[in-house]
Amino acid sequence: MTSDRINIVTTAGPILLGQHPPGSPEWHALRANGLGGSEIGAVLGLSPFESRFSLWHRKAGQIADVEQNAQMEWGTRLEAVILAKYKEEHDGLRLKQPGTYAPADRPWQIANPDLWTAERVADAKTSRFGDGYGEDGTDQIPPHVRVQLVWYMDVLQVERGDIALLIGGSDYREYSIQYDASEAEFIRNEGAKFLDDIARRARPDIDGHSATYDAVKELHPDIVPDTVQLDNATARAYIAARSALKAAEEEARRATSTVADLMGDAKTAEWDGTTIARRQARGDGLPYVVAGRNLPDITNEERRSA
Repeated sequence: MTSDRINIVTTAGPILLGQHPPGSPEWHALRANGLGGSEIGAVLGLSPFESRFSLWHRKAGQIADVEQNAQMEWGTRLEAVILAKYKEEHDGLRLKQPGTYAPADRPWQIANPDLWTAERVADAKTSRFGDGYGEDGTDQIPPHVRVQLVWYMDVLQVERGDIALLIGGSDYREYSIQYDASEAEFIRNEGAKFLDDIARRARPDIDGHSATYDAVKELHPDIVPDTVQLDNATARAYIAARSALKAAEEEARRATSTVADLMGDAKTAEWDGTTIARRQARGDGLPYVVAGRNLPDITNEERRSA
């Protein structure tokens, strides 16, 4: 059965649903029966913070809303500063009214733009290291950030989406993408299917995301003196995974010891122009090896050469 949400494209402009601070009870109420731009990444399996499984249970009212952490708090606090810089870089912008928006015939597709005009939408972001972002002025942004921007562009009917990014508190960059109707349609339809899954109580499969495990723990907060008999496939999969993890941890310690021995007193180790590892210490403690950031994925390369 096809959802009546799918493939509906509005011809009317977006409507203002309300003006409430992000995270407030009123803000959550507006999003309760729909999807916001910060949620669509989880629907598509792209979010590093939320899984499809955890979002489904949150939307179904089975686990609590995400509590604000320090990263979220400071990201919110710095939004005004980042947007002020963005406005300086784009003098003369005719800004639209801030708030929560949705298309008139798609009230479930919700957008909370940081800033928007008749031509563009802009979102402020912070990042400690800039992981997933490319050179300043490009369209190279993390996938979960891209789909959020496309979601906003689709709701607000604008052709351009900008990210104003502050890295490490001092490196300001801007990124820009153009609206693609087919991309927006795919993302919109996936969002509609997800909401239909909630309505049908069709729970997503469990995956390996940390948010999924957190959701399962929240779903079962008590311990009762019962015993559950696992089926053969589940038990074997669990045992095999634990064995593989133990072997991987042992191999990681062996490889780390080898690198540390080769490094000697050096601070960094490189391979093919990439920083593979660094030696650092806490206080007067002995130096230890930490892996470099964004190491290349050589798994597929090894498979091809095998």
